[in-house]
Amino acid sequence: MKMKRLKFEGFSRRHGIAIGVTIILCAVHLTVMAQDGIAGINEANQKVRSYFDAGTQLMYAVGALLGLIGAVKVYQKWNAGDQDTGKVAAAWFGSCVFLVVVATVIKSFFGV
Repeated sequence: MKMKRLKFEGFSRRHGIAIGVTIILCAVHLTVMAQDGIAGINEANQKVRSYFDAGTQLMYAVGALLGLIGAVKVYQKWNAGDQDTGKVAAAWFGSCVFLVVVATVIKSFFGV
């Protein structure tokens, strides 16, 4: 006795693979959702706090770099005799001070 193979119209091997992958992804999704959320939040908190000092130092370095670039720009305007040298100097100085103040305030605000 020979067994007949079932044929479905419009149902190919690709469809079977797609359905299998969908079922596997749904199972993985349910497994991921079952994990503890508080543990994940605490882990993220610790990671952010560990990177905070490096981020603060990076902001200070960017502020110093902006200060050097600003000093060169202001010097060029001053030598060229431009009338808006004071305004440009205040803008560059303000941006440097802003970076330093923001880094310090955020550091003290979050108690890191």
